[in-house]
Amino acid sequence: MLNPVSVLAQSNPLQISVQYDWMLTWIGIVGIMLALVAYSYGTRGGVIARATTKEAIRQPLFILLLLISAAVLALNTIMPFFTLEDDVKMLKECGLATLLIAGALMAVWTAGTSITSEIEGKTAMTLLSKPINRRQFIVGKYLGIVQTVIWLYLSLTIVFASCIYYKVGYDQKERSEEITPAFEWKEITSGVEIPLPHPDRMKVVNQVLPGIALSFLQVCVLAAMSVTIATRMPMVVNLVVCFAIFVIGNLTPLMVQQSETAIGNEYVTFIARLFATILPSLESFNISAAVSTGSQVPPAYLAMCFVYAAAYAAAIVLLGFILFEDRDLA
Repeated sequence: MLNPVSVLAQSNPLQISVQYDWMLTWIGIVGIMLALVAYSYGTRGGVIARATTKEAIRQPLFILLLLISAAVLALNTIMPFFTLEDDVKMLKECGLATLLIAGALMAVWTAGTSITSEIEGKTAMTLLSKPINRRQFIVGKYLGIVQTVIWLYLSLTIVFASCIYYKVGYDQKERSEEITPAFEWKEITSGVEIPLPHPDRMKVVNQVLPGIALSFLQVCVLAAMSVTIATRMPMVVNLVVCFAIFVIGNLTPLMVQQSETAIGNEYVTFIARLFATILPSLESFNISAAVSTGSQVPPAYLAMCFVYAAAYAAAIVLLGFILFEDRDLA
């Protein structure tokens, strides 16, 4: 089981280049987007993915989540947390939680309205009568939901990064310290200067970018669970089950530890380990330890989490193939 605390403890943040982490995060995001574009416009299932994304973005929930999340981020920027000069860290943690909740709600709701409603409304049978099989239908729906979450995350990431960038100077002003300039003028040619973001402020912003990427991976895992559940269950059950998985998945390391040390009952330990084995280890995508200590998440840890999320999501989607294969659509 992945553990961010242990990985960060073994890594020396001073030996990790902040610029390299910045480039690695964006290269990964661009790579994922290019792969999704290639699938959406180069395959039959891509038609389903594009239609799902367009339908989800047009839903009032997308605009509502975007506006509410942006308002929460802006409010947290000027709200005092009374943390003795650690308000920026609290803004990071609150912002990551806001993005995670908004993305998870968007993914689960879209799976319920897009898949369940089409199955119950008999429109899925019309789609499958065309040269699209059931596996392409499930993959297209899942990737369409992922693309919707990407658009939501990109919009909120811009707002979140801007809030952190502003918060650095805001806190310095509140503490009557020397305020770091918002821009640094760089000379590109003789007599020509352009304003660039100040590196001291960008350093604080860069630290949270891996956390946003990990939060997105967690939403992708929850989206796979929701798509699989939507092939058999109604939307209300889907919401309840995904919420339970979200809570238990973030508590499995604590459950196993407490069952082995505090409780000491072999049956309780067995159940805790069973949950930890079957359910996704969502705690692995949490970087609260890194945020609280001011550490940079190692690129190797991002790679491990990406492989874990991709493997688990693929396994759950394969389970969705099995559940949807003999589903009566008539």
